Amino acid sequence: MSTRTRRDALLIVPALAAAPGVAAAQHGAGVGAVLERARAAMGGARAWNAIRGLHEVGTEAGRPYEHWLDFLRWGERVEIGAGPGKVIQGYNGYGLWWLPLSTPWPPGTQQELLARARSDAFFGAYGYLFTGRFDMRSTLVGVRTGGGRSFDVARVHPEYGEPRELWFDRRTGLLGRIVDGRAHQPRTLEYSDYRRVGRVLLPFHVTTTGGGLAQPLERQLDKVETVTPDRALFSLPAAPVTPPAARPRRP
Repeated sequence: MSTRTRRDALLIVPALAAAPGVAAAQHGAGVGAVLERARAAMGGARAWNAIRGLHEVGTEAGRPYEHWLDFLRWGERVEIGAGPGKVIQGYNGYGLWWLPLSTPWPPGTQQELLARARSDAFFGAYGYLFTGRFDMRSTLVGVRTGGGRSFDVARVHPEYGEPRELWFDRRTGLLGRIVDGRAHQPRTLEYSDYRRVGRVLLPFHVTTTGGGLAQPLERQLDKVETVTPDRALFSLPAAPVTPPAARPRRP
């Protein structure tokens, strides 16, 4: 794909989707108990309510991986690779962008890419544990089995995003799997290697299958820290201003 202008590199969310308002969660029967059990297993309401954001560092498919998330407002930034080959993706609730500007867009319409980015930011920030911060609705799918384990499955749909299935281990209460049922190419994320980060319990390993991948994509985190992220991280950096050349004086 040829190099795009900075305007073309930014997908804009419709004004309605970005308008602020009072967050409202509409949980179906039984979902609240499943989510509350998961939050308790991962550290409890008080510990989670104290978190403002996360910064993750590790590798994905053997490449450097760095990830920032905002827990208070829509915001996600992912950096993969190093040097000239590094690709950065950001989403701030209003726009989705990539650097370098020549980065090809993933498959999908602009509306689909924006909905996907919104859900990535929501589920990455464990938005389903914060019923007063993010608009969402959910239903209880039921009990499912997989890999010798039993799961309580809830379908959660963040407002203006994509719905996804959350599989919570019935023995531990921890999130074990997210199934992203996007059209034609469903994707599954398996979560494991839970460790303490301050007062909360977080997964340090994610295995992604499906979604058009030729083989499983492994992400291993080396460090996770709670942070108050700079909101500038999630917006496309402003283009540098080049001062106009001085006009030569007439003799």
